[in-house]
Amino acid sequence: MSEATIPFADRLDRLGEVAVRIGLNLQPGQELVVSAPLEAVALVRRITEHAYRAGASLVTTQYSDDEATLARYRFASDDALDHSAQWMADGIARAYREGAARLAITGSNPTLLNGQDPARVSRASRAASRASREAMEIITRFDTNWTIVAFATTAWSQQVFPELPAEQAQARLWDAIFASSRLEAPDPVIAWQQHNAALHAKAAMLNDRRFHTLHFTGPGTDLRVGLADGHAWAGGSERTTNGIDCNPNIPTEEVFTTPHSHRVSGHVSSTKPLFHQGTLIDDIRVTFEGGRIIESHAGKGEDALRRILETDDGAARLGEVALVPHASPISDTGILFRNTLFDENASSHIALGQAYTKCLFDTEGASPDDLASRGANMSMIHIDWMIGSDKIDLDGLHEDGTATPLMRKGEWV
Repeated sequence: MSEATIPFADRLDRLGEVAVRIGLNLQPGQELVVSAPLEAVALVRRITEHAYRAGASLVTTQYSDDEATLARYRFASDDALDHSAQWMADGIARAYREGAARLAITGSNPTLLNGQDPARVSRASRAASRASREAMEIITRFDTNWTIVAFATTAWSQQVFPELPAEQAQARLWDAIFASSRLEAPDPVIAWQQHNAALHAKAAMLNDRRFHTLHFTGPGTDLRVGLADGHAWAGGSERTTNGIDCNPNIPTEEVFTTPHSHRVSGHVSSTKPLFHQGTLIDDIRVTFEGGRIIESHAGKGEDALRRILETDDGAARLGEVALVPHASPISDTGILFRNTLFDENASSHIALGQAYTKCLFDTEGASPDDLASRGANMSMIHIDWMIGSDKIDLDGLHEDGTATPLMRKGEWV
């Protein structure tokens, strides 16, 4: 049966099953904490059923509402934006510490906050980042199993396909989500197991090479990204520190590792827009020196970019570099999803802020200072933006400077 003939309810159920069995690999007796847009309740219900079938002890969902979020920026006082629900963030961090899995459903309006005062948005963002720092560190250390999946909300669909009536736009976006999430296969679970094996093989190749630096070149880009000492490449399913294999992103096409926070130099231009917390930032151009961004520009959203870089000491340094071939299934759709979960899996990318310390060998017992000395960046943020295209070349450089071609015009050599 082709995906086009599978009823929508069955396709949504497949997404719920993949989220629980492949994304989370939820374990019997484990709690699950879900965050979701209000419109995604149908998917939350499918996920909740599959979680309990997998043996979950409790599923707790926190819903967000775009209109309520927008009301805060329209009507709250400036001082109120410095406040965040620390009690809630502390409870979520405690749940993760005690072994709860985390599942986020993405799909909010990608430009919800366009037109709002960037200074007010920045104040609220800083407060939220401070409150959730412990929970984010648990996630970036892979101390528990987590995943992100998507729901095609009405507002998001209409931004991806503005030329279509609302119902058709949503149907088109759902088709793209289901296809890129490998739900069209006769058995999506087996399809994901095979895809994970391919990504593991690519990561193993890069680990065997032990490159010292990655060199990206192309229009507007001549960037050298030094890699952290003892860095480890990863991709597809990953094992958490509590011994559970999970797929952090559904879908995923990347292999990624930890850059050295003080060994990045040169300039780079974005190849896709960044939609961050409801704000559009496009045509990003930055210059690195000694690992830090020393000059930044954006054709749209420059003030928002500047405020991101000022979040804390680590916000202007890199915490991730990821490689994705241009001819990936998501890129081949030709769709600008306006959502990082999808757009980052259509293009090689870098991330400002917190490093995934999972992407380092021999970290057991290492202190934060030990990890920092090896190059792992620390920050309250982790924001991916895209630098790959069919015009970008990539070489792997060894410590003696010898170069190995890795990608040409965006494709693996």
